[in-house]
Order: sequence, then C-alpha cells, then structure tokens
Amino acid sequence: MSIKLVAAAAVSLLALASPAFAQDSNLAAREIMTGSYATAEQKLLNQMRLDQRPELQLNLAAVYYATGRVDEARALYQQVLQKDDVPMTVTTDRVAGSHAIAQTGLRYLSQRQHIASR
Repeated sequence: MSIKLVAAAAVSLLALASPAFAQDSNLAAREIMTGSYATAEQKLLNQMRLDQRPELQLNLAAVYYATGRVDEARALYQQVLQKDDVPMTVTTDRVAGSHAIAQTGLRYLSQRQHIASR
C-alpha cells in the first residue's frame, strides 16, 4: 500500500531527499520548502507524539539536516531503516521506499561531514 506523497523542492544544495508532501498540511512540507524550519519542526514533533510514520521522521530529518543537526538527522534516518520499508510516491511519476530515502539521507550526511572535516 502506497502512501500518497508528492515531492517538494530540494531542502539543500546537496539535493537531500525532498520533504514528503501529503494531502493534508500536517507533514510540514510547505514550511520546509520556505525555510520555516522552526515551524516545521514544531508541527512534526507535535504529530510524532501521536504517530511515528516514516514520512514524519524523514521530514524531521530534513529539518535537522537543513539546520545543521547532523546527529539528530542521522538518528531519525536510522529509525526509519529499523521499520518496514514503506513505498512513497515522491513525485507524480516516481515511487521510492522509505528505506531508500533514509539511505540517501545518510549518504548526504556522510558527505557533509567529510566536506566539513577538510
């Protein structure tokens, strides 16, 4: 069963996995796209108190990544990988699993840390 999502604009110049965008506005994708990270974070944390869906965790990881909180983003990506892989529609014509999105996020975090250590 696919969770209906639509990709939003890239969160960073490194093209980290885009925020998930659902029919409702609870996933905070609009806030992520506009750089309202504090608002997005609050919305996501509030919703995650009730539900730990992968798309919420992936969006919160995107917020953490965009705000330089690499360890927190990494922890969320790893939590997603510990759950069942959930297919997500990331654009109108592309589906990706939650695991693939989390793995991509982890790769970008590794690249970011490698670049920062130079």
